[in-house]
Amino acid sequence: MNPAPQQHIDTSLLTAEHPCTGELLQPEPLVLLHGWGSDSRIWQQLLPLLSVHLNVISIDLPGFGRNTTIEMTTLNELLEQLASVMPERCSVLGWSLGGMLATAFTAHYPGRINGLITLASNASFVQQKGWKTAMPQSVFEEFCQFFQQQPEPCLKRFHGLQCKGDQHEKTLLKTLRGHFNNPGGESWQRALQLLGEIDNRHNLRQITVPGLHILGEQDALVPDSAAQAINRLNSHQQTLVLENTGHLAQLSCPQRLADAVVGFLARNRYHLDKQRVAESFSRAAKSYDSAARLQRQVGQQLIDQLPANMSPRVVVDLGCGTGYFTSQLAERYPDAVIIGLDLAPGMLNYARSHRTQKAEWLCADAELLPLADGSADLIFSSLALQWCEQLPLLAKEINRVLNAGGLLTYTSLVEGTLAELKAAWSAVDHYVHVNRFYPAQAWRSVFSEQGFDIERFLMDDSVLEYADLKQLTQELKGLGAHNINSGQNPGLTGRKQIQALKEGYEKFRSTEGWLPATWRVIRCQARKNDATNEMLSNE
Repeated sequence: MNPAPQQHIDTSLLTAEHPCTGELLQPEPLVLLHGWGSDSRIWQQLLPLLSVHLNVISIDLPGFGRNTTIEMTTLNELLEQLASVMPERCSVLGWSLGGMLATAFTAHYPGRINGLITLASNASFVQQKGWKTAMPQSVFEEFCQFFQQQPEPCLKRFHGLQCKGDQHEKTLLKTLRGHFNNPGGESWQRALQLLGEIDNRHNLRQITVPGLHILGEQDALVPDSAAQAINRLNSHQQTLVLENTGHLAQLSCPQRLADAVVGFLARNRYHLDKQRVAESFSRAAKSYDSAARLQRQVGQQLIDQLPANMSPRVVVDLGCGTGYFTSQLAERYPDAVIIGLDLAPGMLNYARSHRTQKAEWLCADAELLPLADGSADLIFSSLALQWCEQLPLLAKEINRVLNAGGLLTYTSLVEGTLAELKAAWSAVDHYVHVNRFYPAQAWRSVFSEQGFDIERFLMDDSVLEYADLKQLTQELKGLGAHNINSGQNPGLTGRKQIQALKEGYEKFRSTEGWLPATWRVIRCQARKNDATNEMLSNE
């Protein structure tokens, strides 16, 4: 007797696509993952607000919505299921359990996610050792038992908890009970278990993908204090607490939520992976000095403008690169301790082997300086600080390291740099091809807010000329300053795109036959005053 043929069960998750209805912000779609006790209908009010700017894909989790026939299994199997239906490159927005899954997915597949957004989601839904900003374990266990015994009354109770404290509590409760009143079976029970099992603390510490974690001020399920706890895990992850909002911001304040999501994605299209920045400049170390004609000119002007009467004890060249100006600082201040600090190990290796002047070389991030409070008298930096993403953090670190009366002198590229290249690419596609530069005013403001006295602040354009586009791009590569943003095209640029770029750039060719490239540079000299030092000492 032949055995009965095995029946194949399709475990592919059904998805729903919502094409962009307006001007597309980014080529990567935004994937929506709902939470426990609901399905993709929970996004109905938010969807039209997001799809004005984005292609959106909503996915029902196993056992929920259109995927009720698919069983919820283990976390790893669920992540594999999601990986099989999510685009190779996308942003992800997860609510509650969906946010925890989105975080775990980002940690498992970091190369596929260009932006992580969680809503009403905790690192751990239940309290753990060292994590008290969550639901007590006993309360969660009682809830699980209640659902197992009486699923419908339990779901009603859950609806009430989601709405509790929200400014639209009654309206939200009516909406939930009108749409989500049929609790499932084993898959719902398993999903509830997952909610209590997932612990994303390690994942959040390791994630380098830009992240925004949105919480409700009045959320009865996820305390808003989790925002600070998440920041302690990873200071590069952003948090936002919505006032007068509970667990359901997508229903309570959809416009405010959409603005936060779209704004975050727009800003972080230009996210710089510090590891990639370091690798790019390390590769360019040998070619940098020969390609750095503007860098030499700008840095030399900064050196020449240093006050003649300074006798600093400790001088820091922040973003020292190959050490070209570190050597000049050592000659200018022979009695000082000279520190050359850079993010790129390759640059520092080159500096050690090619600079004869005595200097200490440190590999570090300017936003996290390995230097003692008040340890430096002069911080010098030329065309390096534009690679920093968090200007307030940078200014705070420089303020911390400088002593009272210490001097900061720096140059940086600002908005308007490579405007011709950016304009030419904008006619080709929606990807990011030119690095983002902050407006000049942002630089002035951020150091003023830290209490610096701005003694000099100038801005001017330097226009370099090139015979053709290839010459420009080769120079950028030789400097290590080519496109390394998260919003860049993950694939190869085709011939048609290159031809379109060339045609777009030709519009800028001068009557003399040159292609221009504008470099907009600010020059700033700022002094840390005594009042700032006293204020920091009293904190």
